[in-house]
Amino acid sequence: MKIKVATYNIHKGVNYRSKPRVVALKQAISAFDADLIFLQEVQGQHDRIAARFGEEHHGHRHWPQSSQHEFFAGESHQSVYGLNAQYDHGHHGNALLSRFPIAKWTNTDVSDHAYEARGILHSIVETPQGTIHCYVIHLGLFERSRVRQAEALIEAVNSSAPNNEPVIIAGDFNDWRNTLSAKLRKALGVVEVFDEVGSGSSLGDLVRTLARRQASIRPARTFPSALPFFRLDRIYVRGFKVESAEVLHGPMWAKLSDHAPLVATLKLS
Repeated sequence: MKIKVATYNIHKGVNYRSKPRVVALKQAISAFDADLIFLQEVQGQHDRIAARFGEEHHGHRHWPQSSQHEFFAGESHQSVYGLNAQYDHGHHGNALLSRFPIAKWTNTDVSDHAYEARGILHSIVETPQGTIHCYVIHLGLFERSRVRQAEALIEAVNSSAPNNEPVIIAGDFNDWRNTLSAKLRKALGVVEVFDEVGSGSSLGDLVRTLARRQASIRPARTFPSALPFFRLDRIYVRGFKVESAEVLHGPMWAKLSDHAPLVATLKLS
């Protein structure tokens, strides 16, 4: 069974000028045509923006009446939302959209300090070929925080998805130096999708073979979306064959969020 997955940090549904991009984001997310969509910085509620842009003008509404994850899910997907950061006028967190039934979900607080609220959203998804454990993650800006949060992620996966059950972990890892991948591979038996697809160049593989060097393991560049340079976003999998992986970037994506989305096609082993 093939499954298409995507991960996207949507910057709370607003651009750098705090103008709402939620309607355009819904169209873009629908264009993924993905079965499982892992979202970060999802605005569950924002009273100030809702008051300003929530009214209908000329037949258009620029801010949905429902929560963003419900709006994005529409009728084609189920959605769950893990609230991480709460403030006077609203809250935001991670979300999962799924074409498959979501049997159960939990959100675990892994905040490392008072200034960054972070969580692990774990969902048990029931597919025609069995259960898949999905973890939506958004790690902290500081490396020490990320290390501790990665340890919490390892503990969460080992305790909730034992016996090598199929796992997808996706989100914004903020791991721009790629210091966490080796630890996650060793502790969880996962691979990152771009590790598997590599450069896609047979000539490059031949040159590396002749030089007796392994292909470099580097996640995709996703930030900033206008001209991606930093490697912040990841899709780690266990129990799948990776058939394809790509970064979606360019002028259109630069208008929607500061991160570029990742999309991958997986085959359940």
